[in-house]
Amino acid sequence: MTATAQPSSLDAALVRIRSVLAELADGVGERDLAFEHPDEYVRALAAAGFGRLRVPAEFGGFDVDLPTLFDLLAEAGQADSNIPQIWRGHFTTVEILRAEIDEDVRRYWLRRIGEGAVFGNAQSEPSAVVAEAVAAGSAAPEWGATTTRVRTDENGDRFVSGTKFYSTGARFADFIRAAVADDDGTRGFVVIPARHPGVTHVDDWDGVGQRQTGSGTTLFENVPVESHGDIGAFKESLRGLDSFVQIVHLANLTGIARSVVAETVDIVRARTRTSLHAVTQNATEDPEVLGVVGTLEVRRLTAETLLRLAAERLEAAQSTGEEADFTRAYLDTSAAQVAVIEAVLDAATRAFDAGGSSLARNSVHLDRHWRNARTLASHNPVVYKPRVIGDFLVNGVAPVPGYYRNRASVTDAIERPAAQVRR
Repeated sequence: MTATAQPSSLDAALVRIRSVLAELADGVGERDLAFEHPDEYVRALAAAGFGRLRVPAEFGGFDVDLPTLFDLLAEAGQADSNIPQIWRGHFTTVEILRAEIDEDVRRYWLRRIGEGAVFGNAQSEPSAVVAEAVAAGSAAPEWGATTTRVRTDENGDRFVSGTKFYSTGARFADFIRAAVADDDGTRGFVVIPARHPGVTHVDDWDGVGQRQTGSGTTLFENVPVESHGDIGAFKESLRGLDSFVQIVHLANLTGIARSVVAETVDIVRARTRTSLHAVTQNATEDPEVLGVVGTLEVRRLTAETLLRLAAERLEAAQSTGEEADFTRAYLDTSAAQVAVIEAVLDAATRAFDAGGSSLARNSVHLDRHWRNARTLASHNPVVYKPRVIGDFLVNGVAPVPGYYRNRASVTDAIERPAAQVRR
């Protein structure tokens, strides 16, 4: 793929983005079997303007609304479900920056992304590392404990050291948004260069699905924090972010559902026989087989509809800025998560009923849809969501998003010196 100038309009970008996605879809099954990372395609998408979709126009972006973004992520998920997950950290960073209250930080990084920079993610840590740190008394024994530390040298320069896991997209990125803690245990996000010599990307993700997302270990050893490197220090900069990151997964699952339907239709059309007990030997006229395909379409439509609902709820909350609307978006996203996961996993299983044992062969690649959907469904565990929804409906208890934890508020910023808040 030959690098070309960044497109200047959304229409031009979409033509190039969809061209890359078409190439991605061709051979996606073979890449899954070969554990082949889509490095060149990620760079091609960046060159096509994919990373600029939500960047405001004043900084060189296309400023699309959330429903449009998530629909495009569903298109990407249909082509290759690794792609939306790889870019999840990038688009999450853009959302943080769009709401960032430090204008210098906001302008600096949105302009860099508008020029084509790509962000990766490094938030979570291996449980063994956290447990060891907690036992040694160097990390709090709580949800989201962070052992990765940022230290300041005698010149005032800051450096990050630590170990991350689930560092999705980091190996493909230019910069990494890393969750760190200072010597006082205060947590925050800092931006560090992804290709610094002190950054080691270990290709050790061993999940049953989403195999080419680079979601393994990343090691940091004295990696310098970038200029304007503190982002998302205030919880007002993070409102709606829990909903946003989950809707990225819903978009990806919707893309998988689309692919399940399309591939199953092709399989049925290509079949030359059915089964001993079939009422016809023509698969395209077999009522049971047609019923399977119809059920898959129902599941796809369920995912599509709930994705749109969740995206519109979050878009509305961002428009009003009301906490009650963000709560409503969180609850509706949680409900959508439950139903979309059930629908897509069911579709990925039922698809095998459209054919015989040959569909279980590796060369058909149909199994990847269940593996990928099951892996995505394990993020932000869905098992807790019905109880969260019920607690709100019965007791009026609003969920507290994870990104709000241990974050300064705007009020804190007014009452405390800037150096204490921004570090």
